[in-house]
Amino acid sequence: MSEVIIYTDGACRGNPGPGGWGAVLAYGNKKKELFGSERETTNNRMELLAAIKALDSLKWSCKVSLYTDSQYVRKGILEWMDNWKKRGWKTSARKPVKNQDLWISLDKALTRHDVEWHWVKGHSGVAGNEYADSLANQAIDELLNADK
Repeated sequence: MSEVIIYTDGACRGNPGPGGWGAVLAYGNKKKELFGSERETTNNRMELLAAIKALDSLKWSCKVSLYTDSQYVRKGILEWMDNWKKRGWKTSARKPVKNQDLWISLDKALTRHDVEWHWVKGHSGVAGNEYADSLANQAIDELLNADK
């Protein structure tokens, strides 16, 4: 099974507001960058979308080390999702899970890969995380400049 390292990040200017996501994938000596944006979104949605788009871009099943600075994404996967699914995508307070559409997409993407989740502190000099952050912000800049 191929081993891939992924760094993901999301950004938002205003929350909600224009947002972007970025991902850096490394496989051996090959690198791939992905990024995109949405006009009206939240930071959490962009963090989720970065992971989804990165995993969905892999053409075959892989062993993935995924690095994120989002505790929301990491804890959602490792601590909360199983119970959300058991409760029909409801929180422990019986409220609908926020961003359920993206959580379902991420859950589906995870069925194809063996993913190990890692948290890194944002803006702390971790090169892959800084690069993913710059891609997310580039996506927002391109979106906003297209409006001018």
